[in-house]
Amino acid sequence: MARQLRLSLRRPAAQTRDTFIPGASNAAARTALDAWPDWPGGTLVLAGPEGVGKSHLARAWAAGARALTMARTAPDVAAASGRAVLLEDVDQGVEGEALFHLINLAAQDGASLLLTARTPPATWPAAIPDLRSRLNALPLAEIAAPDDEVLIGVLRKFFSERNIRPHDDVYPYLLRRMERSIPGAQEIVRRLDETEDGETRPVSRVLARQILEGDRENLDLFEG
Repeated sequence: MARQLRLSLRRPAAQTRDTFIPGASNAAARTALDAWPDWPGGTLVLAGPEGVGKSHLARAWAAGARALTMARTAPDVAAASGRAVLLEDVDQGVEGEALFHLINLAAQDGASLLLTARTPPATWPAAIPDLRSRLNALPLAEIAAPDDEVLIGVLRKFFSERNIRPHDDVYPYLLRRMERSIPGAQEIVRRLDETEDGETRPVSRVLARQILEGDRENLDLFEG
């Protein structure tokens, strides 16, 4: 019964600027996004490894800019004229001619283009020579792997979404041992939440150690 109650109280994970966890590792990206609509040439590339918050920031920007979010596999170039546009995961493959035209359209009055990728645009394939030169010249904002400030913030956020209040010593313990990524933080919180009896007692460092070490049978979950 208690388990069902806490699950029903989970808060939805909103991807807004207010819910994005700021830190030194993403400061440059936030500053670059805030310069919109004055991006050079109307385009900005937001790049960084998987799970650092690129999509969160990009979608928050898109909501504020009322941008058109395009499918990477079939971008509608005609619909981009005079509009703000978001195109994600560009390094995973976008038709070259379409990308070329989107970059050109972004330079027009009232238009802009935000591209996200795991790698910088200079590394993206480009069979069209003019596209290669444009990619090399695009303004780039990079997000680094999350620092301690960001990781603690996202852990607190994920715990809060599941209505969990862990002991204070859980956070430094997790930081020293967990995978240092936002998906890694989300996964460890999920595992802590789903551990037997976890729904009725505060999450302790002992429980965190149990999860991280994979010992699910003999450890007293809530000692000390």
